[in-house]
Amino acid sequence: MIFTSKPERVLVTGGAGFIGSHFVDKIVAQGYSVRVLDNLSAGKLENIKGHLKTEKVDFVNGDIRDSDLVLKCLDDVNIVVHFAAQTSVSLSVGNPDFTFDVNASGTKNLLDACVKKGVGKFVLASSCAVYGDPKCLPVNETCKTNPISPYAESKLLAERYCFEADKTKRVRSVVLRFFNVYGPRQSMNDYTGVITKFFDRAKRKEPLIVYGDGLQTRDFVSVYDIVDALVACMTIAGAEGQVFNIGSGKPTSINDLAKMILQLTDVNLQICNEKPRVGEIKDSYADISKAKRLLNYEPKVSLRDGLHGLL
Repeated sequence: MIFTSKPERVLVTGGAGFIGSHFVDKIVAQGYSVRVLDNLSAGKLENIKGHLKTEKVDFVNGDIRDSDLVLKCLDDVNIVVHFAAQTSVSLSVGNPDFTFDVNASGTKNLLDACVKKGVGKFVLASSCAVYGDPKCLPVNETCKTNPISPYAESKLLAERYCFEADKTKRVRSVVLRFFNVYGPRQSMNDYTGVITKFFDRAKRKEPLIVYGDGLQTRDFVSVYDIVDALVACMTIAGAEGQVFNIGSGKPTSINDLAKMILQLTDVNLQICNEKPRVGEIKDSYADISKAKRLLNYEPKVSLRDGLHGLL
């Protein structure tokens, strides 16, 4: 069953960030009224500047932990899609208290405010990091969670807040566990994903650095497929109270990824192996059958096509 009426307004936290801004693009194009709450610690106004110029997006510079501000941001809001988070694993190890405050307490603050304002649906962007080093492949939603970093633990706690809110019928909630998302607007910094780092080094004619033997696999999923899954959560009844893996459903080794990027950039560079990083997960890729069944989710962007779009 698909709802035919659209919400008056969608609040997108972290909507100026990499994934959030692509989602804002999509729902603005579909005619939704959008409010973005972002403190710009990771997001960039330039990611949504076109919408701000046309006044199609109402932007609020602020923090999800600010209770009074969050309540004001929820005026006339039917759906909240929550991206705002501290996403660096290494930073979470160095400052776990801050990570839990933003990712767990911040999510709880949003949910509590949603209850007060009578918001109809809450969609949480979570992470495959909650599985840790998975013991079953492909990873499905019933696999045991085993977070191995404060970041992953904080996201798992945020998920639990959502499930509790849904179970008690205070806020209908959906959780999406993203795998390795890539696409345009991904920033280059110390915490950047491997695809962005490989492209950056290839453009600077520097050898690509692979940690370990490069046989470790990941599930790389285009941000455009992620956005489709998010829209489905907003519009399809029956997703509430559920958790979904959102990936490509295909494993790719880091070696194969490096070779593909060198081919696409048409450069002749070495692939250099360095010692494995501590805590590195060996293999991870998603079983997306549940999302296919309940969300009609079907990844459309192949890895090669997605990488080509980053040239």
